[in-house]
Amino acid sequence: MVFFAFMIAASIVMYIYYKVSILRIKDELTQKYTNAKARIFLGSFILFFGINQYLAYQTKIILFISLVFAILGSIQIVSGFKEANHYRNEWKRLYPDA
Repeated sequence: MVFFAFMIAASIVMYIYYKVSILRIKDELTQKYTNAKARIFLGSFILFFGINQYLAYQTKIILFISLVFAILGSIQIVSGFKEANHYRNEWKRLYPDA
């Protein structure tokens, strides 16, 4: 349970970090890449929160709610990885020297 609590805290801190760092970035492509990384951490927060809640209470209703959280978190993580990979490749294509 301590592991999931740590992962929840780390995920939300990284999500907030990436969301705030978007405000300093002027390049739109880099903003989208950073937003994709933030989405990965938002998904991991939702996933770990759902798992932690099920381990804490272990009732049928919490099981269903935790499954919904796990599915939504997994969708966010997968789409975040796909977006981050796409924008990273676009950045490499536009800026081959860097």
